[in-house]
Amino acid sequence: MTISRRDRALGALMGAFIGDALALGPHWYYDLAQMRSRYGEWIDGYTTPFDDHYHAGLAAGDSSQAGHLLRLTLESLVACGGYDESDFCLRLDTRFFPLLDGEPMGGPGGYTSQSIRECWRARVREGRPWGHCAGPADTTEAIERCIALAVRYAGDPAAIARHVSANTVLTQDDQTVLALTVAYCEVLGQMVCGEALDAGLSGKLMAQCKSGALPFHTVTSGSAMGAPASDRPETRRAGRFASPDALLTPSCVARAALDPSISIEPAWKVSLVYGMPCAIYHQLPAAYYLAARFDTDFESAVLHAVNGGGQNQARAMLTGALAGARCGLHAIPRRFLDGLSDSAALQTLGERLTQAS
Repeated sequence: MTISRRDRALGALMGAFIGDALALGPHWYYDLAQMRSRYGEWIDGYTTPFDDHYHAGLAAGDSSQAGHLLRLTLESLVACGGYDESDFCLRLDTRFFPLLDGEPMGGPGGYTSQSIRECWRARVREGRPWGHCAGPADTTEAIERCIALAVRYAGDPAAIARHVSANTVLTQDDQTVLALTVAYCEVLGQMVCGEALDAGLSGKLMAQCKSGALPFHTVTSGSAMGAPASDRPETRRAGRFASPDALLTPSCVARAALDPSISIEPAWKVSLVYGMPCAIYHQLPAAYYLAARFDTDFESAVLHAVNGGGQNQARAMLTGALAGARCGLHAIPRRFLDGLSDSAALQTLGERLTQAS
């Protein structure tokens, strides 16, 4: 079956919103026994947060703050026809930051991440200009909103790198986090265009580095990363990002996911293998693994992400976007769409973005 780019784009966007909302109740349970005692042995739908836990007061199917920020980014892209940094920052200043107080347990979505709290303090309390508000948080927060940028500019890797970089450094200034964030968005852009998350995807991204389309530093020659040749210009090109390793990770993980001699059973235990915490270097391998292993099975990919506990909200959001792009909107179970708060409005925004694309 041929899946249209529109269907993949909508699948990526709605997959991200669904993954975020599915983990709202069981978010940040590092004690898996406690999570199971409250939500059962297998979480297979939207749940309500307990009053003594994160996101208390929200309802099953609601978005966390990550979902709110993704929506804000999506609305800005639709209104402007593309990424307009001044419009995006104005929306943060006028529609989002006034809802925060600088504390973790507050703001839309029930919890405010470290990078957003640091940015809020710099911007609101200290009055710094945009461009001087980023902090060192090593989370996936920027990826979560930049999913919309990856979808909007799918097919144009240089534009993805440019706009995702510009948006990320508004809140996070660590160069490794920046490279990993751009790499994930490049992978998602490729998948919206129909590529699979497999052993060959990183080679395609590396070819874009060598052609100059992607600003990652590379010195090796050929697809097998041979010794650099002094007479080849691509081995002397300095990229913005120190190395292409962030682009190599997806295919390395995909090989492991598809290798019958490497077993992670059940698949939710990928969170134990790669780590349950929030940092981007724990989150990305797990999301890549689940998306590659359940190549055409959105439900399995996103539910194993949720059932792994820990920072399962970011894991499920990132996995949901990748799996949704691969499967398309039509393959996402209806109950996930029907149970998502404000689902129709989110799909309408997605439709308008795909028209602009």
